[in-house]
Amino acid sequence: MTETTAANGRPRIVIVGGGFGGFFSALRLERRRDEGPAPHVTLISDANALLYTPFLPQAAGGTLEPRHVTTPLRGPLRSTEILVGRAVAHDAARRTVEFASASDERRTLHYDHLVLSPGSSSRMLPVPGLAEAAVGFKTLAEAIHLRNTALQMLELANTTSDPDERAAQLTFVFVGGGYAGVEALAELEDLLREARRLYPSLRDQPFRWVLVEATESLLPEVGTRLSAYVMRQLHDRGIELRLGTRVREVSDGVVTLDTGERLPARTVVLTAGVRAHPTVAAMGLPVDDAGRVRVDDTLAVDGLPGVWALGDAAAVPDPARPGLTCPPTSQHVTKQARLVADNVLASIAGRPSEPFRYRTRGLFVDLGRYKAVASVAGLQFSGLPAWFMARSYHLSQIPGFTRKARVATDWTVGILFDRDLSELGSLGHPEPLDPQGGQHGRD
Repeated sequence: MTETTAANGRPRIVIVGGGFGGFFSALRLERRRDEGPAPHVTLISDANALLYTPFLPQAAGGTLEPRHVTTPLRGPLRSTEILVGRAVAHDAARRTVEFASASDERRTLHYDHLVLSPGSSSRMLPVPGLAEAAVGFKTLAEAIHLRNTALQMLELANTTSDPDERAAQLTFVFVGGGYAGVEALAELEDLLREARRLYPSLRDQPFRWVLVEATESLLPEVGTRLSAYVMRQLHDRGIELRLGTRVREVSDGVVTLDTGERLPARTVVLTAGVRAHPTVAAMGLPVDDAGRVRVDDTLAVDGLPGVWALGDAAAVPDPARPGLTCPPTSQHVTKQARLVADNVLASIAGRPSEPFRYRTRGLFVDLGRYKAVASVAGLQFSGLPAWFMARSYHLSQIPGFTRKARVATDWTVGILFDRDLSELGSLGHPEPLDPQGGQHGRD
């Protein structure tokens, strides 16, 4: 194990997490010009790119090229030291973080300030069989796996002679009716509806889409009128809503609800919320009942000078809703990242820290091609205007002109041409070489 320190008296800042919080914190630190030596910033990330998570449904639905929903960390971050791996331990007394690479090489990093923003991971429900049967929807790999699975189900249904098996192959159950669940379902339904015309044997075969949500409504954050609009749009597209309902068991290709209803389905998608990333537990910081780091309104961790936390992994007080914490949205995390960078530099310079004052500017829910809902500055929109607003907003939030241009190009191509329906299940997973020198695959 090696020890890493910064030379020449430069303040040492270690950032854990390469998502919105970590990336924009590092970017802000690079762009700020304060008196004194520039800090030495080290960013620990489990990947070498920032994932723009609001675009996961479009990557799954085929309206965006998967690479275009990520932004490389190197390039936008020019002076930040980037270490791809994970933080595995923290010593608050010595002010060190232990880093482990993918090959498990260990380094000890000393810090003057530690910024923790590892994000979140999918929340697993205590339902028998769900973990084994369900597809998650938190990472790019999961989004592409879901797309491949959906297209594979079309191919299997096209060849089977068993009507019951075909019905199960064309049944898709989504567990969780939050933003991710609704948007992913809408995009996948769009994708398969468009693909269906290329399968003559399936044109008269009903597809079944079921959304299971434990509460009595969808997306209450957007308001009663827009929530009703969302449910009406889903219903008009033939999507079945099971509100106030939970999954009791998943076994032998059958999803059993707590109402007793049994849904034979070969595809189950879990979008039932998130939990704090496991890295939080490894850091040994004070946490709340949900496992999030306790911070004050300046994003400083309680009782640990020089340690800060933000994003999904932190219980940041919401200035718009006293007594509650900020929602896990990209716009909140981006604003928190800029504030924590400013407060770190203020602390180094001996200035007081500023509190987090941001209030939600707007909420957007994409319902597929030309349909969305938006709540902006107290005004509500639906349909095509909301769809255009949602795309404009997300385009403005992607870091870097190159990624903005690529995404805009993908959208334009998607309007002018049909979707690409290739199933890329083997992408990144080649077959092993034949020791006898034979060929694998197809010519």
